[in-house]
Amino acid sequence: MKVTVERAELLKSLGHVHRVVERRNTIPILANVLIRAEKSALNLKATDLDLEVIEKIAAEVAPGGSTTVPAHMFYEIVRKLPEGSQVVLEASGDRAVLAIRAGKSRFTLQTLPESDFPDLAAGDMTHEFKLGAADLKKLIDKTQFAISTEETRYYLNGIYLHVAGSGKGATLRAVATDGHRLAQYELPVPAGASGMPGIIVPRKTVAEVQRLLEDSEAEVGIEVSSAKIRFSIGDVLLTSKLIDGTFPDYGRVIPAGNDKELVVDKKEFEAAVDRVSTVSSERGRAVKLSLTSGKLILSVTNPDSGSATEELEVEYDADPIDIGFNSRYLLDIAAQIDSEAAVLKLADPGSPTLIQDKDTKGALYVLMPMRV
Repeated sequence: MKVTVERAELLKSLGHVHRVVERRNTIPILANVLIRAEKSALNLKATDLDLEVIEKIAAEVAPGGSTTVPAHMFYEIVRKLPEGSQVVLEASGDRAVLAIRAGKSRFTLQTLPESDFPDLAAGDMTHEFKLGAADLKKLIDKTQFAISTEETRYYLNGIYLHVAGSGKGATLRAVATDGHRLAQYELPVPAGASGMPGIIVPRKTVAEVQRLLEDSEAEVGIEVSSAKIRFSIGDVLLTSKLIDGTFPDYGRVIPAGNDKELVVDKKEFEAAVDRVSTVSSERGRAVKLSLTSGKLILSVTNPDSGSATEELEVEYDADPIDIGFNSRYLLDIAAQIDSEAAVLKLADPGSPTLIQDKDTKGALYVLMPMRV
């Protein structure tokens, strides 16, 4: 096998595929990236057995062939090669090494045979549809922060993607929750998605897809079955297993009768929460919201370090209420508000609060209160 390829192209592609490879592997072949050269193209492939990424780039190939090399080391070598250089990759069948040449640099890497490399068989996909990259990015951005990292509730370790409603009101809805907060975002259901199974896309897959969405004008092909999901993003094909579990009935958590409405300037509120939370303890992070007509007082008391208060003018004319929240969770949600104002719908100090963007539709957030 002999391949000549642009360093910039190879680096970009390796940047996409090597991230899938876990740093610590008990199975040696899983630490490697598969390189396959054929018909003036170089295919790179990496997997962790749950997630597989394949990318194809243009290259001069004569002759073709395939092998596997340590993914992270290969990426580091290419990253450190001179900019603008041509990279030559050479492997002969009788020696278990890949030679890498660029300018006056020479490297050899130990290889493992292609035959050992696992294949994540996708099986039959039951539904296929397309989404604009900007729409898919929004689905992820608006919900990803609420994914649980608690491994015991594994079914919360991803985004629940499903079709909600029916007829003309049907939407493709993404939901994530960690039990303390819930994020939901929806957009009109794309052609081909109707009737798809409700699926839980794992956290790692979500993060990789988000990183691959570099061109906001592009269109992303999505294929779904009850066990797998596949994304086609430009020349990259990402296939992933889904979380095998049942997502909880999140609809019961979304409050419907919260009658106390607070409208705040998003930037002012975000900055004030950030300021007063400076004195909060790492463990507590509690900020208290004291609401009276037209006025909000944010306060934090930390017995170990001190206290802070800040007053804001707000739109509020319901009964006075004192309620506490985790400041980090409040800031995470505030960061998702696109318009100038956020709307908080409250019930009482012990019940979940509904938070929405005043002008932008499609997203809603639920936050559980804390005792303060």
